[in-house]
Amino acid sequence: MEFVEQILDLLPPPGTKVAVGMSGGVDSSMAVWLLKQRGCEVIGLTMSLWDNRFPLQDTGVKGCFGPGEEQEIAMAQSVAERLEIPFHVIRLADEYNKAVLEYFRQEYLSGRTPNPCVRCNRTIKFGFLIERAQKAGIPFDYFATGHYARVHFDPVQNRYLLLRGIDREKDQSYFLAMLQQEQLKKIVFPLGNFTKTHIRELARNTGFPELADQSESQDFLESNKYDVLFREDEVKEGDIVDEQGHILGKHHGIIHYTIGQRKGLGIGGAGDPYYVIGLDPINNRVIVGRKTALLKQTMKVIDCNWVSIPDAPETPMKIQCKIRLRHEPASAQLEKVDDYGKIVRVIFDEPQSAITPGQTAVFYNNDIVIGAGTIDSTEI
Repeated sequence: MEFVEQILDLLPPPGTKVAVGMSGGVDSSMAVWLLKQRGCEVIGLTMSLWDNRFPLQDTGVKGCFGPGEEQEIAMAQSVAERLEIPFHVIRLADEYNKAVLEYFRQEYLSGRTPNPCVRCNRTIKFGFLIERAQKAGIPFDYFATGHYARVHFDPVQNRYLLLRGIDREKDQSYFLAMLQQEQLKKIVFPLGNFTKTHIRELARNTGFPELADQSESQDFLESNKYDVLFREDEVKEGDIVDEQGHILGKHHGIIHYTIGQRKGLGIGGAGDPYYVIGLDPINNRVIVGRKTALLKQTMKVIDCNWVSIPDAPETPMKIQCKIRLRHEPASAQLEKVDDYGKIVRVIFDEPQSAITPGQTAVFYNNDIVIGAGTIDSTEI
């Protein structure tokens, strides 16, 4: 427990009022426990997002959005009661539909592959949830979650820095890289200096063994398919074509495909397998090619958010860039494109596979998140 005591010293001082976004899982529950041990006044907040607007069935698939929400809220409330903290449920179904689900739908219909979790963190979890709780008269000084990431204040730059969690396998800074200074200055990540193994052990040792062994939510939707979010008239059959435009087969709607996909194409044949290398929503086509066609060295990133620096660098900057959650940050050069610092060009030292429009690109300097944006294209 000596290590835990050292981490507690990094948390807000005793008596500080901290609201914790609770899901009923081990991470947010242990965040509450740690803050309680520190002597903070802790309040539990849980988002309610589900409103039956889509015909999702409770099939046992875990996710952030779906009919299983009622059980998760009940679990979060049970943990709050055991830890003796106030607990509140904040209804955000309409906000979630407009800011996340509709964004997700329109991006897929446009032939892009969005990251709804990045969007949700910026607009819902660290946005509307805090705002609605405060408007409801729930007072707190800081907002905490069970994310594996860290926030440090840099007095030289007078900026709050977002850093990777020390557990590289669990690090969630990628999902948080679109947060802004006003949000970061009031955020606490109690688990940032722990590994997931440490947190599971902590749960067992503090009387929550059932949380230590539970499976984790792996997606934002309680379904193995996204079809349920789209109307039948929005998903149309079209051609699968090669790079020369030759028709190789039929697809059942471009929402079912993403860059780099190999399985489910139904166009087997001699030679190397085909992969999705492009989506053409205007002509409703899925473009396929061999694996080498997925390798690209340059990409344009738009809607950039700068975290550890105030704006896009005026001169080219060496960075490490992550193009999806499971991608190891790759060495690259970042160059400003527009006058406002919202568009940049990223040139990788080595070609990267399956750079996907719509996904989030995160720029790092070792552990520090420099900034992030949305991948627009590989055609500069």
